[in-house]
Formats: sequence, C-alpha cells, structure tokens
Amino acid sequence: MRILEVREKSHPIASPIRNAYVDFSKMTTSLVAVVTDVVRNGKRVVGYGFNSNGRYSQGGLIRERFAPRITEADPKSLLSDAGDNLDPDRVWAAMMTNEKPGGHGERSVAVGTIDMAVWDAVAKIADKPLFRLLAERHGRQADPRVFVYAAGGYYYPGKDNSALRAEMRSYLQRGYNVVKMKIGGASLDDDRARIEAVLSEIGKDAQLAVDANGRFDLETAVAYAKMLRDYPLFWYEEAGDPLDYQLQAALAEFYPGAMATGENLFSHQDARNLLRYGGMRADRDWLQFDCALSYGLCEYQRTMQAVVAHGWSLRRCIPHGGHQMSLNIAAGLGLGGNENYPDLFQPFGGFPDSAIVEGGIVTVPDLPGIGFEGKAALIGVMRELAE
Repeated sequence: MRILEVREKSHPIASPIRNAYVDFSKMTTSLVAVVTDVVRNGKRVVGYGFNSNGRYSQGGLIRERFAPRITEADPKSLLSDAGDNLDPDRVWAAMMTNEKPGGHGERSVAVGTIDMAVWDAVAKIADKPLFRLLAERHGRQADPRVFVYAAGGYYYPGKDNSALRAEMRSYLQRGYNVVKMKIGGASLDDDRARIEAVLSEIGKDAQLAVDANGRFDLETAVAYAKMLRDYPLFWYEEAGDPLDYQLQAALAEFYPGAMATGENLFSHQDARNLLRYGGMRADRDWLQFDCALSYGLCEYQRTMQAVVAHGWSLRRCIPHGGHQMSLNIAAGLGLGGNENYPDLFQPFGGFPDSAIVEGGIVTVPDLPGIGFEGKAALIGVMRELAE
C-alpha cells in the first residue's frame, strides 16, 4: 500500500462580489489528488482536497515542497501500525519535515489542502464515510444531522437592498433558518439600512448573523457594536484583525450578544491564544476554525483539544468554509454546525446533490470518503485531474 502521486491544479472560483476586505473577482483554489495503489470496488482509490475560499491556490508550495516529501518518504513510514491503511498523522508529519514552528500563513493552507485529500483516501480505503470513521476514532456516536447556515449578503455591483432581501428570502425557501450578510464595506448608516432591510424580510422565520471580515479598528468596531446591539442578531463576526486579541476582548465590553471569530487563525497555538487573551465567552460566542486553511484535520483535532482544555464545548464550534470536509468533521466530532454558500464558489462549495436542508439541518449522506462523488459537478472536475 502506497501513495503513488500527489497532483495539484489551480482552479478559478471567481465571482464579482466583495466583502469589507477582499474582491473575489480573481479568486482561485488548489485542487489536489492523492493517488494510491489501493483498489476498492473495482476502482483505484484517489483522495481529493481543495482549499477554502478567501485564500488563493497553493500550487507552488504544494508542488515544490509538501508533495515531494510524501512521495519521497518510505511508503511503510506512512502506514498505520496494522499496515492496512494510510496514517494521516504520519503523512502530515512527513509533510512538515524541516519546517520551523510559527509562521502559519500560506503554509498552513497548502498542508491543509493535501491533508483533506489524504483523509478522503483513508476513509475510502476503509470504505466508510469520513464522519463515521472520525466518530469511531473518537469513541462517539456519529450523528449525520448537522445544523447549517447560509452565508451570502456580499456587496455586488448594482445590488440594492431589494436584491439583498430577495437573496435572503431565497435561503429561507431552501430550508435555512440562519442567514449571514457582510458589513463593513459601506458606511455604518448604509449597513444599518441593509441590516434592517434583511431583518424586515426574514421576520421571525430566521436569524441574521453579520460579518465584518476583520475590517475594523477598535473605534469602528465599538461604533458598530453599539449599533448592532439594537438588533436580535445570531452573531457579530470578526470585527477586527484576527490576531488582535486585545481588540476582541475590549469589544465584549460593548457588545453583550454573541460574537464569532477564528476562520483566519491557522494553528492550534493561535486558537489557544484567542481563548487565552481574546475575551471570548464560552456561554455565547462561536469559534470558526477552518481545517482546510489550518493544516488540515490532523491539526484541527489538536485545536479541538485546546478548545476543550479551555472549558469550551465543541458545540460552540461552527467551521468556516462551506465545504464537505467541515461538514464531515461537524458530524463526526459533534460540532455545533457548518457554514454553507448555497450560490457561491461552485463547484467546490456546498453539499452532495442529494442533501436537502430542512429546518436548518442537513443530513450527511453515507458516501465513502468525504462524499465528493455525490456532487456531480465537483467530482467531474476532480476526475479530470486524476482518473
């Protein structure tokens, strides 16, 4: 049993949208295939992975640094003790050979992308859905029912408040009961009008979360907090720079409602520092670490250990990214839910074609691996790379 090859290709996921910081008109992602010599159900096992939106493709790092360390390693050194499957932690360790600690930037995205493909392969070799494999490893009962919310509400050329209202109504019609919109890319007064328009549209049928994408300094974050606390929001997300823990802690003095952050923290050490110094409140706030951006599931499990060690429930974790990997992790580890982009970043975002959202809940299909084969448009692109 061995990994024969690690392939990578950059794909566009561009859209004429923007948040408070990023224009997505040139956004890309890396698609990775981990090709093994294992055959299951008459087909060679290939594991697939890709990085989440908001970070660009990682081809240089993957092709020149991390993939060669896997293919050049002794194949036996990458296997489980029983020798009947790959060991994701040993593959991860091989990738991180000769890497200094710290400096988690783009490196964490490249490793996380390959790690996703490795776990897909491992679950396919075991002929199990990843969420069930993960639950077994942690000695818990897998629950395929996962809370999901619809993320959107981006700034878009020519998009007025009536179009924003129609977008949010469409999410409710598709079964979601929590929706999210962007703030911080317009004036406070304009954002207030946008928020009131959405709240008027969704009424009591859903809750609204808002996301500033790290745009604000403390003064602006506080000004928004004073405005936002007038509304029954699901959360106020990433007001300031993700590494400005002092800002996050100070903000809690002005915003009594739920806050969320963590999608731009890329290691268990950074997550631990947020919990130590960020003033996050375990009884109401939400943690949004994204495995595909933060060294993958191997590291994500260490991050979850830090979360529990600081007295938090894993139910307070709702990963960023809107992809099937986080959906499997949420079901396998018993997290609080998962993000989804119903209309954006296709074909990589979203869930298998058979998945239906009802009352804000989606049921993860029993498909081997991460379940990419259940999403026709996505698996077609994947198979072009490696099958």
